[in-house]
Amino acid sequence: MGIRCFVLDDEPLATDLMQDYISRLPDLELVGISNSPTQGLQLLQQLQAEVIFLDIQMPRLTGFDLLRPLGYRPKVIFTTAFREYALDSYEFDVVDFLVKPISFERFLQSVGKIYRFSPSNATQQEQAQVAPVAREYQYFKVDKEMVKIFLDDIFWVESLKDYVKLHTRSGALVSYLRISYLEEKLPHDRFIRIHKSFIISLDHIQAISANYVRIGNEEIPIGRNYKAGLDKILQNSH
Repeated sequence: MGIRCFVLDDEPLATDLMQDYISRLPDLELVGISNSPTQGLQLLQQLQAEVIFLDIQMPRLTGFDLLRPLGYRPKVIFTTAFREYALDSYEFDVVDFLVKPISFERFLQSVGKIYRFSPSNATQQEQAQVAPVAREYQYFKVDKEMVKIFLDDIFWVESLKDYVKLHTRSGALVSYLRISYLEEKLPHDRFIRIHKSFIISLDHIQAISANYVRIGNEEIPIGRNYKAGLDKILQNSH
């Protein structure tokens, strides 16, 4: 039995394309297709598909609206024509984010990620022993592109009012979003806000004083209102 897949998109041409792609791979089993988000929600609750190829912008229910009441956490591959949804998608168990038009080669890349996270011939314990840990990443809008940035490459984030500057291993990037929004999206076990203008990576802290955190050669100030939260994190890490 292959990996059980479901396709949901309000455009019949899009579901036909995904059906064709899935049919070419013997390790995938298509258990359902729907062009209606409300019908798709009902079918998914019944079928409990392991993987959903899911459009985002649909009438009445968006892909995000559909996932929240679903009742279980499938692997999700978003299929959409709108790049700006990429960042919002990461509150879910997202395997990949495909931007239409979707080529078969790009589809295969997503399937490769499904195999990595859903092994069919090994137990979860065996997987943990032999498989490399997947690096977490998010997409950030930089100029006119959605740029993939691995979270372990981020040193700290600096607020520039309506923008943020991401200080990373490969240099600084500026993205159009507010620091408060990014604070919610970044994993709280790896990043913490220590100032109204700064979020830091806990992994890259090299030293801490009463007034600043040092990362590399930079001293990042600790805001008075954020010091208690940082102290709590540090105490729990002992």
